[in-house]
Amino acid sequence: EGGHSIVREYVRNKKEQLDEKATVRFETMPGLQGQMDWAFFEDHTVLEAGKLKKLYCFLFILGYSRTRYIEFVTDMSTNTLIRCHANAFRYFGGYPEEILYDNMKQVVIKRLLKQEDSTLNRQFEDFAGFYGFKPVLCRPYRGQTKGKVERTVQFVRDNFMVGIKYSSLDDLNGQALAWCNKVNGKVHATTNEIPFERLKREGLNPLKREYIIDKINLRRVQKDCLISYGGNQYSVPSEYAGKDVAVVALDNMLAAYHEGKQIALHRISYQKKDMVVNAHHYRRLTVKQSFDIENTLLEGDNVIDFPIVLRDLSRYDEVLS
Repeated sequence: EGGHSIVREYVRNKKEQLDEKATVRFETMPGLQGQMDWAFFEDHTVLEAGKLKKLYCFLFILGYSRTRYIEFVTDMSTNTLIRCHANAFRYFGGYPEEILYDNMKQVVIKRLLKQEDSTLNRQFEDFAGFYGFKPVLCRPYRGQTKGKVERTVQFVRDNFMVGIKYSSLDDLNGQALAWCNKVNGKVHATTNEIPFERLKREGLNPLKREYIIDKINLRRVQKDCLISYGGNQYSVPSEYAGKDVAVVALDNMLAAYHEGKQIALHRISYQKKDMVVNAHHYRRLTVKQSFDIENTLLEGDNVIDFPIVLRDLSRYDEVLS
């Protein structure tokens, strides 16, 4: 009996040691990582367009400085997620090298054991590629991996939301921003420093351009190097076949971008089932490799020769900057 008790005590002590090791605080280097999560406030609603809507909260914290940003929304769509990220980046004055997420559908469509084998949400992947930050997925059932933002969720529930009164979503977000400024200006219990002061040492990637959600559509480049838009097809350089590109329409022109770089520019055709092709996009391919027919696709009125006047190009830079 005594031997069994000694063994049980030994196992219990070892288990406590392992548990303690498993929860050792993980500190990140300046500018390296941010953590993001959603929170749902089931006891709160907001009147929007004459209808009562459920209330969700976007939460983001920078790992090194502990600077927080929160924003309330009435849906958790991919567009809303991207818009909240853009607002957070503006608040912080930049963005980290990587951002940690759980396996939310707005970020990952199909989660496998290895992140590299998983399928990311196409639109979110384009957004991340535009800025150049790396989305990092938590291991399934390991929410503790992003403990900083999990603690922020609880902090918002126990602090900001207690006794909150608001007349609209804008009013609530105005109060949320004031709360962020307040908590980010106080000494943090873990670092014993003020988050805003540590933020100066984050060394975040600067915001040189802004991802314009409402004006951009994603298109998958077909094997024949064409994308569809408005019932017509437009060419892009052959090396982008099979990839997703962002498409912007402005002033009768259509521009295609890949990871923030403009790769094609066409005049918009207002015909139907038209094919607008730039022959230079096929320089890396032979006609035989590209098409089953002779050279007819690269001949005729549907070919646009470039370069175009720089004034036209600058308008697109304005859209994405």
